[in-house]
Amino acid sequence: MSTQNINHQLGTVLKELLQERSLSMRQFGTLTAIDPSTISRIINGKQQVKKKHLQKFAECLQIPIQFLYDATYAKQPQQTTEPQTEMYTSIDAIQNTLQSSNLFDYKYTTTRVKQELENYERYAQTTEGTRLIHEGFSTKLQQLDSTGPFIDQLTDMYHQFCNKAITPQERVIIGSALLYFVLSTDIIPDYVFPIGYLDDAIAVELAKEKLIEIKNKSEKEE
Repeated sequence: MSTQNINHQLGTVLKELLQERSLSMRQFGTLTAIDPSTISRIINGKQQVKKKHLQKFAECLQIPIQFLYDATYAKQPQQTTEPQTEMYTSIDAIQNTLQSSNLFDYKYTTTRVKQELENYERYAQTTEGTRLIHEGFSTKLQQLDSTGPFIDQLTDMYHQFCNKAITPQERVIIGSALLYFVLSTDIIPDYVFPIGYLDDAIAVELAKEKLIEIKNKSEKEE
C-alpha cells in the first residue's frame, strides 16, 4: 500500500468534510493549529499524515477519529480478510500477535493498560461513566462490524454491567474494561495491525482475571 493511495482516500474525505462545513484550508489550519500548507500536502497526498494530525482533524470536525483512521488506512481490494478474521475469532491469536510484535513492548503495554483500568474503575462508579458506557457501547460495536469471541466477551460484559444483581466490585471492574473500549484510549493505535483494538483485548483479559481472583477469594472466605 503506497502513501499516495493512503492519503488520496483521506484527502477526498477531508475535502468533503471541509466543504460541508464551509471551511477554507486557512480556517481549518487556524482551528486545528496546523499549518495550512501541511494540511494541503496531506489532502493532496504529498505528505504522510500523523496520528496527531488525525486527532486534531477529528476534534475540529467533531467526528469519531476512527472514521479518519478508516479513510487513511483503507483496506485495498487485493488484501485478504483472513488475518482480520483470525484476530477476531481467537483471543489466543490476539495475544500471540501482541507478544510477537516488534512494534512495542508487550509487558510495558500490559502495565499501561492496567494503569488505565485503575483510573477507569473510579470513573465507572460515577454517573457520567455509567452514561458513557450505556450510550457508547452499541455505537462502538457498530464501528467494529465483526463477530467472534472478543466481541462476544465484550457483549457479555456489557450485559453483566446492566445486571443489577452483580456486586458493586464486579460492576466496577467490568465497567473499567467497557470504558476502555468505548473511550478509545489507544495505548496501541487502532491502525497498527490489520485489526485494531488489540489493547482492548488485553483490557478484557485483565478484567476477566481480576473477576476470577475476586470469585476465588470469596469462595475461600466462605
